Amino acid sequence: MNYLFENVNVYRSGHLSESSVSISGGVFHSGRIRGDLGRIISLKGYTVFPGFADVHVHFREPGFSYKETIRTGSMAAAHGGYTAVCAMPNLNPVPDCAEHLRPQLEAIEHTAAVRVIPYGSITAGEKGEVIAELEELAPYVAAFSDDGRGVQNKEIMRQAMLRAKALDKLIVAHCEDNSLLRGGYIHDGAYAAAHGHKGICSESEWGQIARDLELVREIGCGYHVCHISTKESVALIRQAKAEGLDVTCETAPHYLLFDDSMLQEDGRFKMNPPIRSKADQAALLEGLQDGTVDMIATDHAPHTAEEKSCGLAGSLMGVVGLETAFPLLYTHLVLTGKLTLERLVELLCYNPRRRFDLGESMQEDRPADFTVFDLNAAYTVDPDTFLSMGRSTPFAGWPVRGKCMMTVANGHIAYCDPELAKELDL
Repeated sequence: MNYLFENVNVYRSGHLSESSVSISGGVFHSGRIRGDLGRIISLKGYTVFPGFADVHVHFREPGFSYKETIRTGSMAAAHGGYTAVCAMPNLNPVPDCAEHLRPQLEAIEHTAAVRVIPYGSITAGEKGEVIAELEELAPYVAAFSDDGRGVQNKEIMRQAMLRAKALDKLIVAHCEDNSLLRGGYIHDGAYAAAHGHKGICSESEWGQIARDLELVREIGCGYHVCHISTKESVALIRQAKAEGLDVTCETAPHYLLFDDSMLQEDGRFKMNPPIRSKADQAALLEGLQDGTVDMIATDHAPHTAEEKSCGLAGSLMGVVGLETAFPLLYTHLVLTGKLTLERLVELLCYNPRRRFDLGESMQEDRPADFTVFDLNAAYTVDPDTFLSMGRSTPFAGWPVRGKCMMTVANGHIAYCDPELAKELDL
């Protein structure tokens, strides 16, 4: 069916203006279309954004589908306004060759609600010992990563960078020096000391970033750093950019909106890297403002309720985030004046799409790709409303504004708010 959405605020080039958009045969058009208008729907007060892109999600299939599947994860993405996501490779089998990638590609083809692009691993089995079959994987993957594990051997990382550069693919690094972890599981700060927890020092992250940046200077490959959480990481990346290195990075909402004084004795506050100090939080926000931090990714990492029920010490690391990212960031950064709406859209959409070659959103005469939000809708974060199988979030109960009403991906309505769905006869 064709749709004409009238009286809607359309976000383009940093500005909002009341207009209309159309879907005709799955194709996007600005304004009205000639011929059959189909259903004409007034979306007065709603805002159309280009579809968001998250370059760091965990959908758990194949191998761990009891936590999340391609279907449930991509539905959660649509519920959050995302039309493109890049799925990390810590799966079973690890996608370290074409044969091991195939089950994931088949699940994506048959079940994904939005565009899902897999990562290939850097090393075989993500064990850090032998380089994966990068040449086989390159045509099918967004980039190469051993996310969940830092590549401990410098020479292995050098070889990976050389081969990735030849393939014109990014190395996407989870930076974590295992020799500095010492059994830690939250930030090595005041909360850990006061409550008798083992801490993870900041150097375990920034030390490996510094090592990798030396290799980037030598090799000149494209390099992206996952989920940075420390002030030292921000400073290192800022300097690398000043030198002209081909380097980008991401952070996540929980590092921007929490510090370790806000921790609770609950597994929903446990992720890797951990929530850091107020000084780290401030440095990350400054990095967003000055362009050092290029994008915000969720690191959406679902686990079962049982796996997250063992407190800070015993729970698995990881929280979900696709369905809460935009409203949290809009409410607590944009509406408080810490970021402009234009900058937030750059961080959630334009920058990740450009860096990872994910294509533009809201292109005329192309398959429709956009999301619709009610920016005035006020509510509290309730995990029971999530479409993800994961429910563990540190933001449960937080007040937010900005509700996703519809997401259109690849010409199809991937998510629609139940009340709006009734009006559209979906």
